[in-house]
Amino acid sequence: MSVRSYGHWGRPVLAFPSEGGDASEFEDRGMVDAVGELLAAGRIKLYCVDGAHERYESWIVDEVVPYIHDDCRGVQDVIVTGVSLGAFRAANFALTRADLFPLAVCLSGVYGPLEWVSGLGGDHLDWLRSRLSVLLVCGQGQWEDTTGALESTRRFAGLLAAKGIPHELDLWGHDVPHDWPSWRAQISHHLPRFC
Repeated sequence: MSVRSYGHWGRPVLAFPSEGGDASEFEDRGMVDAVGELLAAGRIKLYCVDGAHERYESWIVDEVVPYIHDDCRGVQDVIVTGVSLGAFRAANFALTRADLFPLAVCLSGVYGPLEWVSGLGGDHLDWLRSRLSVLLVCGQGQWEDTTGALESTRRFAGLLAAKGIPHELDLWGHDVPHDWPSWRAQISHHLPRFC
């Protein structure tokens, strides 16, 4: 498993790849360039990880996060982000480990496996309401419907709203497909707000 880092200083951002992707995907697909101004200005430090591992959750929590904290010279809240399958992973990690990841920026995800959120209640839900924020971004163009991302994003936003978990839903136009140029525009539009 590998981790690639970009930038010299700033708020840590952990990026999950799409299905079948690896730690180089964000660079190969232009996502690193899309946030290049934030990297150059020291507003963010981007960490990209591989996408498959039999002990993925423990690898992220027990190895990647301590590496990020060490690299940043101290414990900091980490933003999680991702596209497609990576968006699901970002949302899942934020919901299960908001102590580490209090903000998720999710682009064109399919969130069906997160239906368990409907059963949240009590002190844990109250804590999530006070700690977590989720940004759901999706285009309405080609492949957003056939991948299920558009409908899933809307449904997941409704589920978060029903539970009172802070979130934003940002649907882009019918000319915005489920593809890398869209995600580059979306991340470069939204990430500056948080850093």
